[in-house]
Amino acid sequence: METRRLGSLEVGVVGLGCNNFGTRCDEAQSAKVVEAALDAGVTLFDTSDSYGPGDSERYLGKALGKHRDEVVIATKFGSPIDDDETHRGASARWVKEAVDGSLRRLGTDHIDLYQQHFPDPTVPVEETLGALDELVRAGKVREIGNSNYSGEQIDEAAEISAKQGVASFVSAQNHLNLLERGALQDVLPACERHGLGQLPYFPLASGLLTGKYTHGESPPPGTRLAANAYWASLLSDENFALVERLTAYAGSRDHTILDLAFAWLLAQPAMASVIAGATKPEQVAANVAAAEWRLTRDEVSEMDELLG
Repeated sequence: METRRLGSLEVGVVGLGCNNFGTRCDEAQSAKVVEAALDAGVTLFDTSDSYGPGDSERYLGKALGKHRDEVVIATKFGSPIDDDETHRGASARWVKEAVDGSLRRLGTDHIDLYQQHFPDPTVPVEETLGALDELVRAGKVREIGNSNYSGEQIDEAAEISAKQGVASFVSAQNHLNLLERGALQDVLPACERHGLGQLPYFPLASGLLTGKYTHGESPPPGTRLAANAYWASLLSDENFALVERLTAYAGSRDHTILDLAFAWLLAQPAMASVIAGATKPEQVAANVAAAEWRLTRDEVSEMDELLG
């Protein structure tokens, strides 16, 4: 698998999102998915202390076992993990406490990429970056990243890191796919300015870009888009019309819309790795195979026109 850089880290262009572990996947199924990812050459495993909550990290750590040093583990802090209001956010106190919890659950002595899950408007970025810098200096964390930051927030954090001489973000994780392209406007340009690698989440629009859903039919029980009104809102006439055009475009080149979803993302600037979730081993294999398509410059231009 092709690899790209995230600071001092080297990651494959397809990573495994572990948000299903502890929710849609029990420990045994999670282990099967991890095994399939390792077999397929996946080296980046992305999780969070809030997935499960906590179980995703536990399941991932156990499943990796002896392979721990062969992979890059990325996890996150900041989202609520229980009903305790102090167990969330980006304060220096919680950063220091949260990392120890993640290290314990993952069964490792260091985290390769430690990411702030969401911006915290109640805490100065200087405080968060200072606390993360201490973790890097202590060897608990190798690199740091952000998630759900705007381009302006990425700019601000980069300026603070430079001025204070503390660790800087090497990655940004944002909602980005063929149907949700807002990050192209401000986030990716900011990543380019400051040398951050982008790690798009929900790259397959929770299955809408895989052909899992049919226009006019209710989403299958147990799927993400059947979970609540927000996810179901993706099943709009407009989205299905675009999916139909994208499917036809991919088909005209002997590819699937799944292939196109990966190829388009990997053609974007600052793209490091596409972290797609999976609940079954065969989904992992399909995702890795999909990333083999590389769009030409002409195809990128054609896609720009198609997407408008």
